[in-house]
Amino acid sequence: MPDEYRTVAGAGVHETEVNRSRFLCALAPAATEQEAQDFIAAVRKEHADASHNCWAYVIGADASVQKASDDGEPGGTAGVPMLQMLLRRDMRYVVAVVTRYFGGVKLGAGGLIRAYGGAVGEALDTLGTRTRRRYRLATVTVDHQRAGKLENDLRTGGRDVREVRYGEAVTIEIALPDADVPAFRSWLADATAGTAGFEAGGEAYGDA
Repeated sequence: MPDEYRTVAGAGVHETEVNRSRFLCALAPAATEQEAQDFIAAVRKEHADASHNCWAYVIGADASVQKASDDGEPGGTAGVPMLQMLLRRDMRYVVAVVTRYFGGVKLGAGGLIRAYGGAVGEALDTLGTRTRRRYRLATVTVDHQRAGKLENDLRTGGRDVREVRYGEAVTIEIALPDADVPAFRSWLADATAGTAGFEAGGEAYGDA
């Protein structure tokens, strides 16, 4: 799995014009292929009168699902350049739909490739992206006496505290980069006089 990837901050639409044809690029985050297909269907319904609604999406941190459609444009001139732009920008869990309203001037294959790929690139630049980084989930167990100060130290130190549970002992769920684990364990031992427990868990992605 990659250490990090990028995705869109939220759904949005950006419009460009090429030789009197209007290109509306709608972007949205999509956690699953079904979410991507639902978004495509919604855009197609909204712009049912458009000449074309071409689309591409990438699902999975490792880009395991990649699909695209030219929706009636000449083969390889719309969906593929859209998909290539998403991949070139390291975008994941994202769907793009470019709606074209034909303006009467034919663009040719090269022109279409530049227009569709460019529409996605401009939309990403305008609407904004965010980086998601891979983290190691870990559980810190500490006695009640030290818990308050430890939690405060974690938060003020910029650590990602996910959950705090109070029982016989206090359990603090955190996420930290894999590379930081050895240094963190050393810091934790010093901060709690060696009394805290540390257990590394699975992996998850979070905002960088």
